Amino acid sequence: MYEWARFIAGCCFLLTGLVIFAIELYGAFHYHYVLNRMHMAAFGDTLGIGVSLVGLMIINGLNFTTLKLLLVIVFLWCASPVSSHLIARLETATNEKLDTYMEIEKAEEEEE
Repeated sequence: MYEWARFIAGCCFLLTGLVIFAIELYGAFHYHYVLNRMHMAAFGDTLGIGVSLVGLMIINGLNFTTLKLLLVIVFLWCASPVSSHLIARLETATNEKLDTYMEIEKAEEEEE
């Protein structure tokens, strides 16, 4: 009975991760502005992969593989938002069509 409950709970987490990925996919193609698309992609990656891996941890049980999956979750929760932030900052700094481009340029001039 315990194994079936663990399996069902893990499948629920996996399905939740799949729904999050579907929302991410919809958002990435629905929005026209690149930073909105990037936000949806970062949100989906961080949360969707985390929830899916938690589901795999529940199904797998308590062993060394579960610890490895936990370390992957920690790494992704740290790396994905940082990389998305850096890419978004690069976009705002280099795209002259954005309104924030002038604000960043003015702020850099004031610092000098």
